[in-house]
Amino acid sequence: MNARPWLLLLSVFAIATCGLVYELIAGTLASYLLGDSVTQFSTIIGVYLFAMGVGSYLSRFVTNNLIGTFIRVEFLIALLGGCSASILFLIFGWTISFRIPLYSIVFLIGTFVGLEIPLLLRILEGRFAFKDLVSNVFSFDYIGALLASLLFPLVLVPHLGLVRSAFLFGLINTAVGILALIMLKHEIPRLRVHWVMGLSVAGILIAGFIHGSEITRWGEYAAFPDPVIYADSTPYQRIVLTKRKEEMRLYLNSNLQFSSRDEYRYHEALVHPGLSRLPQARRILILGGGDGLAAREALRYPRVESITLVDLDPAMTELFSSNAMLSQQNAGALKSPRVKVENADAFAWLAEKHEPFDFVIIDFPDPSNFSLGKLYSTTFYQRLLKVMTSDSALVVQSTSPFVARQSFWCVDATLRACGLQTEPYHALVPSFGEWGFILAFRQPLSGPAILPEGLRFINEEVLSQLPQFPPDMARVETEINRLNNQALVHYFEDDWAR
Repeated sequence: MNARPWLLLLSVFAIATCGLVYELIAGTLASYLLGDSVTQFSTIIGVYLFAMGVGSYLSRFVTNNLIGTFIRVEFLIALLGGCSASILFLIFGWTISFRIPLYSIVFLIGTFVGLEIPLLLRILEGRFAFKDLVSNVFSFDYIGALLASLLFPLVLVPHLGLVRSAFLFGLINTAVGILALIMLKHEIPRLRVHWVMGLSVAGILIAGFIHGSEITRWGEYAAFPDPVIYADSTPYQRIVLTKRKEEMRLYLNSNLQFSSRDEYRYHEALVHPGLSRLPQARRILILGGGDGLAAREALRYPRVESITLVDLDPAMTELFSSNAMLSQQNAGALKSPRVKVENADAFAWLAEKHEPFDFVIIDFPDPSNFSLGKLYSTTFYQRLLKVMTSDSALVVQSTSPFVARQSFWCVDATLRACGLQTEPYHALVPSFGEWGFILAFRQPLSGPAILPEGLRFINEEVLSQLPQFPPDMARVETEINRLNNQALVHYFEDDWAR
């Protein structure tokens, strides 16, 4: 039996894998650079599927030289899809409207991908029974999609990164085209032109794969205001550190997390208004805060016997415990014998049985998407109450009450809906502007604040000013953030969009 039709049929598997990988790369990159992963993935998938429909429709107008057209489409997909991540990274820092090139590239790739399967079906028509042809093509297509969906988060992003993954799968598309050239060379006019095209594309993609790290760095140099000194993609986020003179900045998925110039204001305001009023606090729980900076502040209290820090990303806690420059920033907090680091999803971690904690510090990123929004929900806070005693307290970083006024007061309303009393307060952090925090407890904290030595921002006078809100930041009525409505995420998007 002639094996060539079967090899062409098997190429559907590679085609499907490549097509989905390009789609996932575009969605992930848009999430890194633009934020709000739910919106980005939803719009990318919508544009991509629509474009595939356009490509499938356009395939009817290809009437001659089906094999040559299929091979050229493979090389075009390989070049555009393989270079897509590097192109988008490089232009992000230079374009005002990044979404125009983003969706244009996604549309072009989707259109070419939509051409592939109809052309291949027509090439294989007559070489298989129709019912076998259709079932085999779509079986390989769906299996390839499954493989891509597993490879992408488990292998490609953590080990190769977005740029090199795109180049690798561009090479796979190129290999499909070259395989067709070899098997069907007697049916292809202008064979030499196709070979030159295929080898040229392969050369570009190989060079891109080899220099993928440099391309990523060039893109990040343009995207960030200061020189990039460290960058890494983990299964959970893109970590970037920049440095200019003495100032370091940490960005997660392109969102500023702290500046070394003023982070002490944020972390002192996060920890000390609550912990200084809990003389009985011995066991501390920190959720988030993988940089160790909140732990640094809690360790200032000699009475604190243990700190359990739960952060999702092991790459984050490893970086801030092993890098000398960063561990100096957190005063070696993550290596303290009083600190125990657990890398886990806080939402799932709280469902397990734990000893009670006296004070809980919640230092999650802002609720910019639904996966983060659940960490500010009634369900999450109710789980949290199970690891607290009647004398415990918690504090939540709650975004800006000036820029995101609805969001801030939504967090407060959600905590109160769980039966907690709250003390909202805010502090000026120059890198962020006015920033908000909410202290919550079952029993009022009646004791005086006993602050540790060495603080640079918080003192008794500042403490008395933090709970005072001017009219433009005063309480507004909001919905309660529940898992089934995620009201906070919608407030957050609305607030920051303005």
